[in-house]
Amino acid sequence: MLRFSLLFMTLIVSLFMLEIYEPVRQAVVLPFTSLIATFCSWLIQLFDPNVIAEGDVIRDAVTNQGIQIAPGCNGVEAMIILFAAVVAFPSSFFYKLKGLFWGFIAIQALNSVRIISLFYLLQWDRVWFDWFHLYLWQALIILDALVVWLIWLRYLPKKDQPNQSDPADDMEQQPA
Repeated sequence: MLRFSLLFMTLIVSLFMLEIYEPVRQAVVLPFTSLIATFCSWLIQLFDPNVIAEGDVIRDAVTNQGIQIAPGCNGVEAMIILFAAVVAFPSSFFYKLKGLFWGFIAIQALNSVRIISLFYLLQWDRVWFDWFHLYLWQALIILDALVVWLIWLRYLPKKDQPNQSDPADDMEQQPA
C-alpha cells in the first residue's frame, strides 16, 4: 500500500506539472481540447445544424451563444488521476493498457455528455449552467475516474491463492 501511495502521488504531481508546462499545453492539451470541441460539435450537428466549432469554442450560429472548453474542462485531469492510479497499482502491463483504454473512452464519453449538456444549459438558463458547470459536472467527471478505476480493479485477475480443495477429495486420492 505504501508503494502504491508513493507512486500514485509522484505520478499525480508530475503529470499535473507536465500538463501546465507551456510547451506541453501548446502541443498536446490545447489541440486535444479543440479536438473535443470538434467532436462534440459534430455530435450536436446530427440534431442541430446551427452549431459550429471554432477551435475550443462551440457556438450556436443563430444566437451566437457558445461555450469555450477551457483546460480543466477537457477531461485531462480525470485521465491523469486514472492514469496514476492504474499505473501505480501492481498488475500486468496488458491490464494497465486495457484499463487506460477503457478509462479514456468512459471519461471522454461522459465529458462529451457534459459539454453538450452545458452548451444547451447555457442556451436555456445561465444560473443552471453555472450550477451544473461549477458543482455537478466537476464532481461527476472525477467520480467517473474513480468508478472506472474500481471497475478495473474488480476485473483484475486474482493472485494465485492456495488451492482450497474439498477434504472429501483428499480422502479419495489417498491409497487404501
